[in-house]
Amino acid sequence: MQVTETLNEGLKRGYTITVTADELAAKVDEKLVEAQPEIEMKGFRKGKVPMALLKKQFGQRLLGEAMQDAVDGAMNKHFEDSGDRPALQPDVKMTNEDWKEGDDVVVALNYEALPKIEAPDYAGISLEKLVVNADDAAVQEALENLAKNAQSFDDKDGAAEDGDQITMDFVGKIDGEAFEGGTAEDFPLVLGSGQFIPGFEEQLVGVKAGEEKAVTVNFPADYGAEHLAGKEAVFDCTIKAVKAPAEAVIDDELAKQFGAESLEALKTQITERLEAEYAQASRAVLKRGLLDALDTAVNFDLPPSLVEAESKQIAHQLWHDSQENVDQNDHSHGEIETTEESDKLAVRRVKLGLLLAEIGQKAEVEVSDQEMTQAVIAQARQYPGQERAFFEFIQKNPQMQQQLRAPIFEDKVVDHIIEQITVTEKEVGKDDLQKAIEDLENEA
Repeated sequence: MQVTETLNEGLKRGYTITVTADELAAKVDEKLVEAQPEIEMKGFRKGKVPMALLKKQFGQRLLGEAMQDAVDGAMNKHFEDSGDRPALQPDVKMTNEDWKEGDDVVVALNYEALPKIEAPDYAGISLEKLVVNADDAAVQEALENLAKNAQSFDDKDGAAEDGDQITMDFVGKIDGEAFEGGTAEDFPLVLGSGQFIPGFEEQLVGVKAGEEKAVTVNFPADYGAEHLAGKEAVFDCTIKAVKAPAEAVIDDELAKQFGAESLEALKTQITERLEAEYAQASRAVLKRGLLDALDTAVNFDLPPSLVEAESKQIAHQLWHDSQENVDQNDHSHGEIETTEESDKLAVRRVKLGLLLAEIGQKAEVEVSDQEMTQAVIAQARQYPGQERAFFEFIQKNPQMQQQLRAPIFEDKVVDHIIEQITVTEKEVGKDDLQKAIEDLENEA
């Protein structure tokens, strides 16, 4: 078996692998010897069929397997000896298409190798970690929001105003005919909440209990229900009650509505939740700072095929983000052209992805079975009632398993690097942290 280099430019590699006819014949014989003890044939005892007869009977069938085994073996030995790791699946093609039994097999092997990557000097990386404490004002604001969400209403005399709740029956009609989904009884609506289409709630300001009101509106042209989109509709409304918002009281009773034993217990829960949210946001800012520093500190050649594939994926996502009415899973639009923006983002992502993978491998970072299980459970919660089916889907889908494993691995590598660098804490207000998050999102 002979391996000859044909291309070595940057990360591009090309080789010719030649497997001789004698090597193939030896492989076939090896497979026949291995199978002979279990073969039965009329006129012969089990395991005693002559080799010549076996070769005549099964040789042609085993030849293809022998060719595949020989080529796979040559490739594996090449990667082991050279230390190369292909960026994507290597391109393997048989070059002598007119091959016949008795000829040598000549295969062209082409791939892009992953670059050799040196870890950066962590001593040169210094970052700030933003620390936000949940102060009394933040806790009070959260309590007021909870009180608002738990808003109750009391009957009132007089006309309905913005913020009041009305209870009504209504029948929606188009061209005098009631349409599906346009009828309800005892429906509670807070005026000004934006629960109905534009123009509906505004016409109910000023109504009183016992009054009837015809509300005329136009459904938007892009309305989700096609049979209503762009149509004019009239809703015949019967107002049954008008209620004004009751004063929100922040006390033990409010706390119990949210599962806490007392107001103090609720404040403790809110403090813990806020500080957990602040810590999560702070880590996102710190991680972004680390990735920026690594991007600057390290430079190496990137496999063009990986960058191109990543740029196509980014361009596709950016296009969908700009198309509000197109489903993310709709691929009928065809291929989206890459842009300068998608190319720039792709270079960064591929570079950092390869770097983190290399650092993680050298540090022996692993994702445990328990961590994977927790990730699957978290995803399964998004499909209530179908959790079992989701678990089975993940078990049978290695690609989905990798999609769940990748972010866990990345975060563990980031944690590993953060332990090696200088991190100083800086206390800031929640507004400063929020601005840092907004800046991060704008730069993404």
